[in-house]
Amino acid sequence: MKLTELFIADLEREREKTRKAVEAVPDGKADWKPHDKAMPFGRLASLVAQMGGWVTMMVDQDEFDVAPANPQQSQFSQQPKTRAEMAKAVDDGFAGAAKALAATTDDHLMKPWRLKARGNVVMELPRHVMMRDALMHLAHHRGQLTTYIRIAGGHVPSIYGPTADEPSF
Repeated sequence: MKLTELFIADLEREREKTRKAVEAVPDGKADWKPHDKAMPFGRLASLVAQMGGWVTMMVDQDEFDVAPANPQQSQFSQQPKTRAEMAKAVDDGFAGAAKALAATTDDHLMKPWRLKARGNVVMELPRHVMMRDALMHLAHHRGQLTTYIRIAGGHVPSIYGPTADEPSF
């Protein structure tokens, strides 16, 4: 199996899980945080909703600066706010990623990709490694999101297995 096919299959499995998580975010809690050091609920939910699009960026660009010295509007600067906007961001991000992967080659995925902050390289690894890390990073933040949902009194959907709210598949 080609790497591109493997990633497309991974994305398809993760898309629905991610969509279910953002659709479970309760209304009116965007500024709520479970702890002073925690990320606000709305920011976390928007981040999770947009992370599928990271794969497209890793295919199409050679690098990304998370903290550019001269910030400009990026594809991730518009934050989806409602559940419907977040669900659309999930669907659009994952569809764009699948399209970008279908149009590239495994050889391209072997080329280096750089993550920068203020122009300095923080990480440089082959694209396929960075993409795998991005999907794991998505699972991490999606787990945080479901914890926020639980603490805020929301309905936690089944992601990888049953929850107290969805005890069976």
